[in-house]
Amino acid sequence: MSRLRILILAPDCNPESVANPLVGYSHAEALARIHDVTLVTNPASEEPLRRAQAPFRSIEVVRMPWLERIESWFLRSIFKYNFRNQAVTAFIVPFAMAFEWHAWRAFKDRIFGGEFDVVLRLLPLSTVTPSPVAFFLRNGPTPFVVGPINGGLPWPPGFSQADSQKQWISPLRDLYRHIPFARSTYQCAAAIIAGSSHTCSELGVHQHKLFFVPENGLSRWIFSSPLRSSAPSDRLELIFVGALVPYKACDLALRAAAPLLRNRRARFTVVGDGPEWDRLHQITKSLQIEDAVSFVGSVSHSEVLKLLGKADALVFPSVHEFGGAVVMEALAAGAIPIVADFGGPADTVRPDLGFKVPLRSENAVVSDIESILERLADDQNLVESLRQRGMVYARECLSWDAKAQTVTRVLNWVLQRGPKPDLPSPKALTAVGASGR
Repeated sequence: MSRLRILILAPDCNPESVANPLVGYSHAEALARIHDVTLVTNPASEEPLRRAQAPFRSIEVVRMPWLERIESWFLRSIFKYNFRNQAVTAFIVPFAMAFEWHAWRAFKDRIFGGEFDVVLRLLPLSTVTPSPVAFFLRNGPTPFVVGPINGGLPWPPGFSQADSQKQWISPLRDLYRHIPFARSTYQCAAAIIAGSSHTCSELGVHQHKLFFVPENGLSRWIFSSPLRSSAPSDRLELIFVGALVPYKACDLALRAAAPLLRNRRARFTVVGDGPEWDRLHQITKSLQIEDAVSFVGSVSHSEVLKLLGKADALVFPSVHEFGGAVVMEALAAGAIPIVADFGGPADTVRPDLGFKVPLRSENAVVSDIESILERLADDQNLVESLRQRGMVYARECLSWDAKAQTVTRVLNWVLQRGPKPDLPSPKALTAVGASGR
């Protein structure tokens, strides 16, 4: 495979951060191991990137002093760095567009001079952030690729966990189509990489150049330990990992596990902190399971992986999850994922790796998960077989290195250096399988 010269646009790409900045860095770093990558980012990310000593060809910084100060003040003083607030996504859009405008002015001569084979926009991840560069390159010598992108997941009806967290800005999301460059971003892109089945469905009109690649990935060091196996046990070790906010639905996980917990056939560890802390403690008391549930609060990432490595199953019925990196980490650690059949976790979990429950109603979710847990508690061989398949699958398919190889196939197709990869969304594959039966 020949090395490609890739110009990556990734404001806020930061190895020392979390969430989207870390996702962008991890993806860019994996691509830099196999290609010549020039990374374009903002000043706040420069020092962390240089400390990381990733094998980038170069790190280029786009500076917008006044705009950066305005953006920083609003994020700090108005939004309190609450990136779960959808208004933050809308607020960042003009700053992201300004970043690309300045990046274009800085790099257009080098692009037209043939220095790069392809331009890839990794960040922002949101589907509602237009790309001026896509339009500027519509007749240029270098193809433009965007993604993986994600967003726009609807809130499922009939769930109090969703109703309590819907935001006033949600109904206004479709207005982004009227922002300058919104339509041309996807019309002019040579390829669109979608990070979820939902995003694939939203961009279905571009099916001929649309590819599914998961938003998240797993770092190499996660796989440093050998594959685990567990001796038979009379108790099922269960775990929930995530912010204790309503839409993560830890309350449904506790209700579903309650029969096993009361009968001392399981233990439950809750990892995370948030506004639901007190209510979840009250739920354990009302269900009479407080002696079988441990709340450990927020812990380091390495400690999360250790706890996952001791668990038999991750019970994670989040009703509004875009990516769900913890589901990938659970597979890698040998914890069987039990998730809602909705959003990012549903794209990760296959029937031979874990369990997905439909979001029909709160009581139905609890009943479905309760049945799954009873089945696992009664069948240690099933636990071990799912565990082993999950760990192998995570190592072979969910690492950042594997993701970089997959994206490379897309880029080579764009450059007419290889065949078109077959990368449909998991939901599309499920639909085809169902129709075939």
